[in-house]
Amino acid sequence: MIHLEYPKYNFTIQLQAGKEMIFDPIRKKYVRLTPEEWVRQNLLQYLMQMKQYPGSMMAIEKALSVNGVNRRFDIVVYQQEQPWLLIECKEPNQALNALVAQQMLSYKSVLPSVNYLCISNGNDTLLWQIHQGNVEELNAFPVWI
Repeated sequence: MIHLEYPKYNFTIQLQAGKEMIFDPIRKKYVRLTPEEWVRQNLLQYLMQMKQYPGSMMAIEKALSVNGVNRRFDIVVYQQEQPWLLIECKEPNQALNALVAQQMLSYKSVLPSVNYLCISNGNDTLLWQIHQGNVEELNAFPVWI
């Protein structure tokens, strides 16, 4: 399990119709600030600032076909126009238990271009590398190539 040290970032938050909204720099729009969205925005800043992942290679809430069913992923990082890293964000109070991990790992066989799978609740992060059908848990995000 990885514990991330998030970078300091001045998020743009405003009230719209009595609801807190946060500006998403990838989608380039304000979105509802939920606990899960807070995790997603902090993780995005970590990837862009600390790991130098280009924002232009990321998609948010991207639908990918999994066994003929569209499945929406919180963060998809692309490399050479193929999904390279899939990230699921959970609310901070949701435990990253075996059931949550197994759900994420089930995508490895149906999305062959994906090299990395990740789930995070903001406090804890699980990350796996998939290589030739084998799964290895990692203790750090891969370097952007």
